[in-house]
Amino acid sequence: MLRYATDWLGVYREQVNALNVYPVPDGDTGTNMHLTMQSVRRELDTCDESSMPGVARAISYGALLGARGNSGVILSQLLKGFAEAIKDLKVVDAATLGRAFQAAQKTGYGAVMKPVEGTILTVARGVAEGAAQGEHIEDVLENALFKGQELLNQTPEMLPALKQAGVIDSGGQGYLYIVQGMLAQLRGEALPPAPEITSYAQEQFENEEFGFCTEFLMSEATRPIEEIRELVTPFGDSLLVVGAEGYVKGHIHTNEPDQLLATVGRYGKMLKTKVEDMSEQHTEILGMAGATARAEEEIAPTGLVAVASGYGLVKLFRGFGARIVSGGQTANPSVQDIVDAVRSVSAEKVIILPNNKNVLMAAEKAMELMEGRAVVIPTRTLGQGIGAALNFNPDVPASELVDGMTEASRAVTTFEVTRASRTTNITVKDGRTLDIKEGDVIGLMDDELVQSGGTPEDSVMEMLNRHYQGQEIITVFGGPQHTQEDLDALAGRIGKEFSMAEVETHPGGPDLYDYLVTVE
Repeated sequence: MLRYATDWLGVYREQVNALNVYPVPDGDTGTNMHLTMQSVRRELDTCDESSMPGVARAISYGALLGARGNSGVILSQLLKGFAEAIKDLKVVDAATLGRAFQAAQKTGYGAVMKPVEGTILTVARGVAEGAAQGEHIEDVLENALFKGQELLNQTPEMLPALKQAGVIDSGGQGYLYIVQGMLAQLRGEALPPAPEITSYAQEQFENEEFGFCTEFLMSEATRPIEEIRELVTPFGDSLLVVGAEGYVKGHIHTNEPDQLLATVGRYGKMLKTKVEDMSEQHTEILGMAGATARAEEEIAPTGLVAVASGYGLVKLFRGFGARIVSGGQTANPSVQDIVDAVRSVSAEKVIILPNNKNVLMAAEKAMELMEGRAVVIPTRTLGQGIGAALNFNPDVPASELVDGMTEASRAVTTFEVTRASRTTNITVKDGRTLDIKEGDVIGLMDDELVQSGGTPEDSVMEMLNRHYQGQEIITVFGGPQHTQEDLDALAGRIGKEFSMAEVETHPGGPDLYDYLVTVE
């Protein structure tokens, strides 16, 4: 049921996106809920399906790790409550399914510091009330949908923003689509066609007070969740900090994403971060709203899709005109993710920058599926992607851009500093043997291991001393665990050693990396 509900929600993803107005007009509610469900499905695909505890853990664990955005984090808590209610059962019947939906609603409300009616929580309450009645599972789901829809229809009266836009709550609608998908699977119904989107609720609104939607996923936390929640509360609003299975997931809207992530990063191992500039996203959504009205002659000759992670790098690629596919090292996007991004770009032909050797094959497969509408420039690092993107021009045909962008990508050297995931010893290209312990700092040049040991800053300096060849610009992106002061100090060391180069620094480097340095 949950697998099929994921596909069912996927059909309506853009419709849910188009409804979104609360708590800010960021427009990705449907996408975030769908990504959360996809993560649940991945865990279900690998769990022991004959074990109810195994299935319950897959639901809860998958939802937390895949939770995206405010709506996705709340959905993860609804699913956590649902999973807790079934984990010790032998059989899920009508009565226990009803109790699972009730537990979902209770956990969802409990996760939000200041629950607001007129949101997904209200609809979850309606679903729980409806699910309390019915002799058969089909009856329970029908009653849940009926009562959930009843409360969903009332949400514009609960939230002025919804009434102003003339829409129902997007997260609540997404939750009902999940329940609807469960019922459709039970009945053997085929997936419906995706509805046509003709308007976007975001057209009614200006930008909000806090400009950056900031998320983090952390393991090995050294402070309780309650303390971490208090720690980040002063940074903004729309706050959610939740946890399970030893992980802490956070979501907040703030004007200080760098400082927030650096503060939180002191109390655990930061696994993933995401920062979205909501004003840029708002502008992009409004552009999508007018896409159906564009005349054919207005379509640009060339579009750009780039795979990237780390909000500083994402912002940079967006500045070059790229549509972003989230992912990279340890989080490779699927072929479908890349195909969807290409289809969303209004251009005659789209250039794809995979920016990671492990993404290259998926990008090439996506190119094949697009049947001539896309071309891949085989960038194997984010630095190569930056070099290529610098030479992108949407007004020039792709056939005239590819050679120049490819050549530019090869002119950039990329240094990455991260931590070893296991103990080993490796002989590198220059004949040195590196003895590496798990957790040691390691340095890579163009994705090849070349250095180990010392501090992250020492790693950067050692690699530059060995491999710098007189290039003009050295750009340093700091990972989520580093402050602007760390970046400034490192830039000072680089400037002193390599006075002939211009040194630039940016926060928001890739997740799991201390520093990413490009030399061009």
